Amino acid sequence: MKYARLGRSGLKVSKLCLGTMNFGVDTDEKEAFRIMDAALDAGINFFDTANIYGWGKNAGRTEEIIGRWFAQGGGRREKVVLATKFYGDMSDETDGPNSEAGLSAYKLRRHLEGSLKRLQTDHIELYQMHHVDRNVSWDELWEAFGVAIHQGRIGYVGSSNFAGRDLVKAQYEAKASRTLGLVSEQHKYSLLCRMPELEVLPAAEELGIGVIAWSPLDGGLLSGHALKPVEGSKRAGNPERVERHRAQLEAFGALCRDIGESDANVALAWTLVHPAMTAPIIGPRTLGQLEGALRVVDLELSDDVLKRIDEIFPGPGGSAPQAYAW
Repeated sequence: MKYARLGRSGLKVSKLCLGTMNFGVDTDEKEAFRIMDAALDAGINFFDTANIYGWGKNAGRTEEIIGRWFAQGGGRREKVVLATKFYGDMSDETDGPNSEAGLSAYKLRRHLEGSLKRLQTDHIELYQMHHVDRNVSWDELWEAFGVAIHQGRIGYVGSSNFAGRDLVKAQYEAKASRTLGLVSEQHKYSLLCRMPELEVLPAAEELGIGVIAWSPLDGGLLSGHALKPVEGSKRAGNPERVERHRAQLEAFGALCRDIGESDANVALAWTLVHPAMTAPIIGPRTLGQLEGALRVVDLELSDDVLKRIDEIFPGPGGSAPQAYAW
């Protein structure tokens, strides 16, 4: 496994991040335990989850599974750089009018307490805002995060689904508050979603924010199974979207066969080429899927391969402002 510093922090994380969104939904607890054990054995120390995973009435189930895995001991908790997120409605009737999705000092405190309890731990290395809430001031948020940091309940603050302007605003206000600010931004980024290259990725790179790519296989569309599903695989994307991208997927599959690599691994390795990228999130539903992704960190794509990929999946075109102006 290879490691990188998370943004401008001193924290080192694996260049593959284990996503747990399937745990308790498509992956049962026993298989989830096997996946997490295998991830640690392979050197993956970066685990990502969210309080709402499990979804709806089962929100929190994924964190509970991870908590029971930690409770087995054997250094599991100590070896993991744990990241979770808050923002959504946890269907907690005691929240009253504050139950709706959003950010606030109130939600930060209550949802952090809930996550710590479910995860059976007393601290979280990376506490992330799952979405931006422009109705809440950064004065409120940075003060609340500062309290949690000083109490030792969280180590660093991250964001998710922030626009470039939100990253700039957050860091500007953090500097005014004399705090470190954001160390990471979790953002949708894949061969089929390259819009972040215009502003989000350049902003993150300039501000020292490490980017974590979610859905790097675009919901499985880039897995190699979208056109020819194999037994045990999930049908990737809706049929209309598969057909819309059929020509690209066929060309990409041919390229991957030419270089002797799987579509999924090439798509994952491609995300790591961007200098702002810390790690893509891999979300295996089975142990086999995890094992298949481990070689990604050692996969180097040549300039010729990267050029062919750009021809198949054109980016948004240059960088801002040129891409908007001419």
